[in-house]
Amino acid sequence: MANEEKKDFNAMLHDSKDMPKFQTITDEKSIKKYGGDRMYFAPPVDYDKVMRLVPFGKLLTVGAIREHFAKQSGADFTEPITAGIFVSIAAWASYQRESDKTPYWRTLKANGELNSKYPGGMEAQKEMLEKEGHTVVQRGRTNIKYYVKDYEQALFAL
Repeated sequence: MANEEKKDFNAMLHDSKDMPKFQTITDEKSIKKYGGDRMYFAPPVDYDKVMRLVPFGKLLTVGAIREHFAKQSGADFTEPITAGIFVSIAAWASYQRESDKTPYWRTLKANGELNSKYPGGMEAQKEMLEKEGHTVVQRGRTNIKYYVKDYEQALFAL
């Protein structure tokens, strides 16, 4: 996202865009990849609600949120692109609020990877996670990424 400081992320968070909704996909490659043809779209505010459940010291992945929504809705899977966007919207909306914060820094990408699209980037997320007792490690030489070490041990069950 660009020009985050000029956007009203709390308005975006509460714009449901006619979601929740389902879509039947027909692409065989995607059906095989995701294990079915019934795709679910959750509204942005639902991501925020789930992210708020994660207590101090615990972690969650975007994939776990997607699995939770699919199971809850009876879909085969939750659409992955909007999931990533809506998690970022929830993070920026929280960042823009004076109070009633969402602990977005506890929601990681796949394999425990930190999210560069959060406010302050991976450095800010790293700092907040370390304050909660997590160890963050750097991987890569040119394409540097950060991961929470042994993140699986701190996962929050939805």
